Amino acid sequence: MLKKNLFKTCALFLMTGAVALSAVACSTGSSSSADSAPTASHHTTIDKLNVYFVPSKDPGQIITATEPLKDLLKTELAKENYDVNTVNITVGTTYEAVGEALSAGTADVGFIPGGTYVMYDDAADVILTATRAGLNKNADNPKDWNNGQPTQQTTNQVTFYRALLIAGPSAKGKELAAKVNSGQKLTFDDLSSANWSVMSSSSSAGYIYPALWLQKNYKKGLTDLAHVVQADSYGSAFARLASGQVDVVCTYADARLDYAQQWTTTFGRGASIWNETNVIGVTPPIYNDTISVSKTSKVMTPAFKKALQTAFINIGNSAAGKAVIAIYSHQGYKVAKSSDYDNERQAQKLLRQMASSTSSK
Repeated sequence: MLKKNLFKTCALFLMTGAVALSAVACSTGSSSSADSAPTASHHTTIDKLNVYFVPSKDPGQIITATEPLKDLLKTELAKENYDVNTVNITVGTTYEAVGEALSAGTADVGFIPGGTYVMYDDAADVILTATRAGLNKNADNPKDWNNGQPTQQTTNQVTFYRALLIAGPSAKGKELAAKVNSGQKLTFDDLSSANWSVMSSSSSAGYIYPALWLQKNYKKGLTDLAHVVQADSYGSAFARLASGQVDVVCTYADARLDYAQQWTTTFGRGASIWNETNVIGVTPPIYNDTISVSKTSKVMTPAFKKALQTAFINIGNSAAGKAVIAIYSHQGYKVAKSSDYDNERQAQKLLRQMASSTSSK
């Protein structure tokens, strides 16, 4: 990310009274502080801005969908008097890989869930929380989600979502769903006899909150289940669910809406996802995904953080921007603070306690 020849350029500007914004960004005008916002006549040039996304969808789909973000971000930051030469977009191999990139400063900006942010909040600052459309189903009882009708988005904007445990069309999946839909409570033995697909351990919907659901209802964790595999994306998890390789997936509440078309095309199923899958568990609400920035990034000053907040809020309010961020089911952004994710911290604390208890047995 760092271009060494810019050190000499920045040093030269410093000697002549101009200001170096950072080791990789030299301003084109003068300012009294590197942390002060540019004035209307003072534009600051940033050579490269590295934006990372977590692989919650197919990485190729994310790269394609977010390509327009490069120019949108340049345009909005220019309005805030920051001229960015290059915006690089990268999809991390795992959620943790994006957190590590933020920690190292190789990522300047990360689109990460709350669980990943909390795990890496010693090296990352949350600046925005995503808003998303609410759903027409929001019940605690899993049976209420299983009427064969699509879960649809509403016009209400919310800052939370739920995680669902979804059983597929395999024999075991049908067995679990039949028991739930008849009003019976699943036993832990029922659950442990199934093949589960989870996401990485910092995924809120794909791991953390399903683990808490198990703890609350059975005093058990995901590691207590007999058959668990980790998926590299929700797309691959649903592909396995459709093929019968797994019986249960842990996912976000509107995931079936996202994969409804692929269910009967790419995944080769003959009936709709709403008829062939059933919710067998519902978690409490989860605070939405974040846009977080690196504390070790060379370009990340307090003034630039504010500029990024304004830029992303404006992007989320535009038609072109909404088309880009829809890949993550985001519909806009609001300013966030670290304390918004205190419940997530409590959740992860409980997970660590559970892991410690398991390892000591």
